[in-house]
Amino acid sequence: MILIYFFLYLFLEVMITTAIAGSIGGLWTFFEIILSAVVGILIFKNFRYSIAQNLQKLSRREISEEDFTKLNLASVLGAILLIIPGFFTDILGLLFQISFIAKVIFSKFIVKSNSSFYSKQQKQKGEDDVIDVEIIEYNSDTRK
Repeated sequence: MILIYFFLYLFLEVMITTAIAGSIGGLWTFFEIILSAVVGILIFKNFRYSIAQNLQKLSRREISEEDFTKLNLASVLGAILLIIPGFFTDILGLLFQISFIAKVIFSKFIVKSNSSFYSKQQKQKGEDDVIDVEIIEYNSDTRK
């Protein structure tokens, strides 16, 4: 199944790249490849700011945990696609940088959960965290 997707990607990449490169010429295609790689590298270098911004949105509850994961994953994958030469990968890389499109695309691949990771861990531990203690009162007067 993965092999079929790879050949579909390869076919689309070759068809789109040859069509665009044939119309704009070799020199402009070269410049586009260099420019998209530089943009992808800049996105990687500034990724920590993107994560910080998404963490602030998550702490203010403006986005959910799933959206946080989708946005950060899409940003990294989009940067990788921009670095890889080719017009189809560049188009996908740019689309992944748009948060609405990234959420829609990655909603197909990331399973939604009803609770957070922490609460799932607490539910799995169950009774293992309970310490049973008996309190014995000790009075020094009764000792005689």
